[in-house]
Amino acid sequence: MKLLRIGAPAAEIPVIWHEDGSYRDLSSLVGDLAGSTVSLETLERLRAADHGALPEIAPDRIGSCLAWVPNFHCIGLNYRRHAEESGMAAPSEPILFNKASTALSGPNDPILRPAGSSQLDYEVELGVVIGAVCEHVSEAEALEKIAGYCVVNDVSERSFQLTRQGQWVKGKSAPSFGPVGPWLVTADEVPDPQDLKCWLDVNGETRQLSTTGDMIFSVAEIISYLSRFMRLVPGDLIATGTPEGVAMGMEPPQWLQPGDEVNLGFVGLGEQTQIVEEAPAPSLVP
Repeated sequence: MKLLRIGAPAAEIPVIWHEDGSYRDLSSLVGDLAGSTVSLETLERLRAADHGALPEIAPDRIGSCLAWVPNFHCIGLNYRRHAEESGMAAPSEPILFNKASTALSGPNDPILRPAGSSQLDYEVELGVVIGAVCEHVSEAEALEKIAGYCVVNDVSERSFQLTRQGQWVKGKSAPSFGPVGPWLVTADEVPDPQDLKCWLDVNGETRQLSTTGDMIFSVAEIISYLSRFMRLVPGDLIATGTPEGVAMGMEPPQWLQPGDEVNLGFVGLGEQTQIVEEAPAPSLVP
């Protein structure tokens, strides 16, 4: 199944892409796509439904394929050639960090360059959505815990990430720094997550072009590793790392600027297009 959310921001409805090319409203079957509603049990119920009998809706803005995430986990330096371009040794264990859940945005929403940003970067990544509770799961069983896969752009502000004190999260978490989707493609449609092609272009120039076969740690290894240190729950999103070709690795670095167009995707999982804009002036929230 290919699941998505269509509608204006904060008013999206859950939708399934029907085999006839139409979009069918899932609202009568599931409130939204997040947390327990993307559990393996719920997905089985959705799979068994008569999709052709569901109301058809017109295409509109596509939101993040997940309304919210319990946790937004990320893996750093997980492609061999990306580690090389970064001038860093390949890690012996997965490098873990988080993005704030408020970074989630639609796949074609603008990237908002935050105040003080000088080194805005992009990262095409395979997103993995957890479908069952995982604690100390083995690598052999890990793929059975996956609800589905999606495209993620791990937008990054490198000066916030690397030249300021503390952890990477503050360079990864501004609003719009987590475009996700367009689809949540259920795991049964992805027989081998280590054989997926991805790309990212900026203004028509190919910057990233790789496959998940270049990962240092496989999807199964990542899930098993994470589950040793924390409980993974349905709806958790894991961004599994990016291949070579990021702006930071270019000489000189080619940081994103307002007006730039970023196009990225994975074969079989859909694609995204974002325009870089200056973030509006912050306002005080009462």
